[in-house]
Amino acid sequence: MNPETENKNAPAPVAPSAPVSAAPRDNRDFRGPRQGGAGGRGGRGPRKGDSRAPRTKPEFDSVMLNIRRVARVVSGGRRFAFSVALVAGDRKGRVGVGLGKAGDTALAIDKATRHAKKNMIKVNTTKDMSIPHEVSAKYSSARIVIRPVKDRGLVAGSAVRTVLELAGVKNVAAKIISPSKNKLNIARATIDALQNLTLVRPAGVKNDK
Repeated sequence: MNPETENKNAPAPVAPSAPVSAAPRDNRDFRGPRQGGAGGRGGRGPRKGDSRAPRTKPEFDSVMLNIRRVARVVSGGRRFAFSVALVAGDRKGRVGVGLGKAGDTALAIDKATRHAKKNMIKVNTTKDMSIPHEVSAKYSSARIVIRPVKDRGLVAGSAVRTVLELAGVKNVAAKIISPSKNKLNIARATIDALQNLTLVRPAGVKNDK
């Protein structure tokens, strides 16, 4: 066979194809704007229908004197409960001591608070929230003395200070003149002393110095 004839019948060489470039990617976000609220970027906004009222300050402050676990013997065995003693006052001249007993601590505190409010007294104070004269009182084995003093603040300790603070009394000095360490008896003696205050100074009673 003629070599020239072979070259004519041979397939023509194919030219290399040009590389195909990828289409440009569209990075636009079609999801729309985020609906985040005030909780930060994309955070949860305020709830609809949230009608919770803001917390209000209670009318009376309270301080617990002691809490005890007590037991009562019944036919089925021992029944345990909690006994709570506390002082409640508005720091404006009203104060009271309360007791509460229940099987749950929170319920016992609630009962003691209601009892203190029920037995609350109004203290006769001077314009600067001091007391008009010296006063003393005794409850069970506890005995205290409270004297008015000028520009001294509140000089007292134990349950006497708790009662005087919640009553809002200032510029007084109190002293426990008995060996009793029972906080409840001391608090009740303080309440009795404050009840004996009168705006007219009794004869023979020393005033503040």
